This record gives sequence, structure tokens and C-alpha cells, in this order.
Amino acid sequence: MSKILLVEDNDTIILGLKYLFDEEKFEYDIAMTKKDAIVKIKENKYDIAILDVFLPDGDGFEICKYIKENGKTPVIFLTARDEEKDVVLGFDLGADDYIIKPFRNRELVSRINRVLKQNGKSNVIECKNIKIDTISGRVYNNDNEVILTKLEYTILLNLFSNKGILVTREKLLNDIWDIAGNFVNDNTLTVYIKRIREKIEDKGDIIKTIRGIGYRVGD
Repeated sequence: MSKILLVEDNDTIILGLKYLFDEEKFEYDIAMTKKDAIVKIKENKYDIAILDVFLPDGDGFEICKYIKENGKTPVIFLTARDEEKDVVLGFDLGADDYIIKPFRNRELVSRINRVLKQNGKSNVIECKNIKIDTISGRVYNNDNEVILTKLEYTILLNLFSNKGILVTREKLLNDIWDIAGNFVNDNTLTVYIKRIREKIEDKGDIIKTIRGIGYRVGD
């Protein structure tokens, strides 16, 4: 699952992008100032940074310069600054793309995925014979598509995104609360895990139960 740093100080744009990123199954952090963005960059690893130029305490060009001086994280500018000198400056600083507001949601997603692909970030998560295409939202068992409900897909994606890591039942319950739209209790989660196993497991060895704690995918 790709992780995005969004640097934006407009509440309306943030709300719209949060909805879009949730739909696309992107993980993301949001910074509304240059200072907060730098702190997050120091403390986290991101697959891509999306930067506004106008910020209360600086500008996105300064953040881009910091990113490129301290790593290889790709950068997309998403800004109302449309003068040629600003676009040129953005690319001169190492930006991978420069998008002018207002923007179209699907075009933004396409450009994000293009930059991620160019920088070697795959949209496919695999474990044994199971593949999840996080862009299309499809799951395959030996190249045969597996039909999952929205909640089943969310649970499976959560487990695969943490491959090799123990995911507690508590974390799963917290993560699927908003998706379900209502309360999902511990017993219901057990039922969903059982249904997912029936759909993806030929030998019952992909989702491992850590008794009394949670689940792990992979070794």
C-alpha cells in the first residue's frame, strides 16, 4: 500500500483528497504547514509527497528542496501557481510532476500511479498464490479473480499490507469500523476471516492465526 504525504492548508481540498485517497486505498499523512511537513518527513517514510506551494510559514518549493537533499521520495506539486517560472522552478528542484488547481480527481490518481510506477513502487501485493492489485481493487488466486465483499477486501488488504507482521484483532476491528458503517464485534470478525479463508486458501496456510492475539500473513 502506497503512503502519501499531503502538504495542503485548504480544508476543503484536504477533505476531498482524503475521500479520494480512502477510495484508492492509499495511506496518507497530512501537513498544513512547512514546519509540520518537515517533522513528518524526518519521522516517516513516504512513497510520494504531494505539495501545495502557498503555505502559512513558507512554501512547497522549500519542502521539495529538503526532500530531494535528504532522499529520493518523488514529489508532485499540486498548486494554483501556474506561471511558467513557478512550473520551471518546481521541475528544476526535482519534482516529478506539476499539476495546476483546479484539478480532476481521476487525472490526479493516474498521475500519482504513474510517478509511483516510474519510481519502482508496485501496486501489486503478493503472498504465495494470492495477488492483490491495489489500483483496480481486484484479488487473484493463481490468476483467477476472487470475488470479495468490500469489508472482506478491506480486511485482506490490511493483512497483506502488513505482510510478515502480526496484526492484532483490535487493530483490524478499529480499521474496519468506518468501512462497515456499524459496529463489528469480535465474533463477526472471526466469521469474516473464515469466509476470506474459504475464498483464497487452497491449503489453509495463507492467513495464520496467532491464538488470542490476531493474524499474520506470510512468514
